[in-house]
Amino acid sequence: MKLLSCKEATSLASQRLDRRLGLLERLSLRLHLAVCDGCSRVAKQFAFLRTAVKQLGERDA
Repeated sequence: MKLLSCKEATSLASQRLDRRLGLLERLSLRLHLAVCDGCSRVAKQFAFLRTAVKQLGERDA
């Protein structure tokens, strides 16, 4: 298992909102997020934005 770059980690954090990551992808991402505060914050922002957009869509429907 290789250590992800921040670019790779943020890409996987985004992808995990749309698809199930493989085992090695999940482990690599979890390891990176455990040691990188910046990417951890970005991953939380992605999740927040996904929830906010979903709620806006439900409200407008």
